[in-house]
Amino acid sequence: MRAILFGGGLALLISLLGTRVAISFFTKWGYGQEIRDDGPTSHHTKRGTPTMGGVVIILATVVGYFGALLITRTPPSASALLLLFLFVGMGLVGFLDDYIKISKQRSLGLRSKAKMVGQTLIAVVFGALALSPWLEDENGVTPASEKISFLRDISWLALPTVLAVLLIWLIIVGTSNGVNLADGLDGLATGACTMVFAAYMIVNIWQGNQFCGSDPTPLCYDVRDPLDLAIVSAALTGACFGFLWWNASPAQIFMGDTGSLSLGGALAGLAILTRTELLLVILGGLFLVITLSVMIQVGFFKLSRRSGLVRKVFRVEAGHRVFKMAPLQHHFELLGWEQVTIVIRFWIITGLCVAGGLGIFYAEWVARL
Repeated sequence: MRAILFGGGLALLISLLGTRVAISFFTKWGYGQEIRDDGPTSHHTKRGTPTMGGVVIILATVVGYFGALLITRTPPSASALLLLFLFVGMGLVGFLDDYIKISKQRSLGLRSKAKMVGQTLIAVVFGALALSPWLEDENGVTPASEKISFLRDISWLALPTVLAVLLIWLIIVGTSNGVNLADGLDGLATGACTMVFAAYMIVNIWQGNQFCGSDPTPLCYDVRDPLDLAIVSAALTGACFGFLWWNASPAQIFMGDTGSLSLGGALAGLAILTRTELLLVILGGLFLVITLSVMIQVGFFKLSRRSGLVRKVFRVEAGHRVFKMAPLQHHFELLGWEQVTIVIRFWIITGLCVAGGLGIFYAEWVARL
């Protein structure tokens, strides 16, 4: 428990102070945000605001984790190292995207195919290692499982290894892009991620207290290294919380794709390593809704252009858009909502999702008593 407190506290302090330093240096170096011309006009005032703040979040999390281990003289676990590999690897893909935007002075960085290749490479390596028998602990448990999970592994939903890696890839790419889509308003993605990481810290602590490796009862959780994952979760929570001080409206720095892709990858990694993959749908409900809004917008736009039947059934013209703009937060902007209002209400939605997810997690354990 001391390591969890140290990890979260160190990451918070480093992020809070380090972000202020990053703002000064990034401003001096001209690392300013480029704004989409087709986005809400209110965003044009943000042009030139320092970006790539995700570098600070990554640094604070990694230093916070290893600093906590050093203070408590605890060795790192395979699960935590895998999670940090995924976190930093996705951040590297995002960093390349941000750097191209800055160096080329344009709102688009890596091409979509290049970004997908980078995400796929990191996700597949993570999945293969997490399922590898080389990383089994003394109880024969690997960091990830070939079974689909909700609150625990669902025994009758075992997948072949290739399909399990494919599922892991889908979860990682989907979640990282979901957080990336949510990162469109000051503090929105940062605040939402803070709550979800805090929820996973609680889940990890609870699993650690009911760990099958130390207390093999019918109620125990057959996961690997839950308390070490709790340290990483605490570090992520602290890093996001410290960054939010400077990222809240009016934002003095943006996390960029460096931050959003890395945080999304970390969320996916925690869901996979804690055997709560489907629970992430509830805990990260806001990111799912925002992602679905983009899919609906693009899908219906294309269908209405190509299909006369769709236009007839829905009584719309070719190229009809369901929302004024996607992702969903920009739809409400164009409806006249203030940015701060949207962010706070979306935070409330995230809080409800987190409360609901944790309630379901605890209720399942109580039902087994």
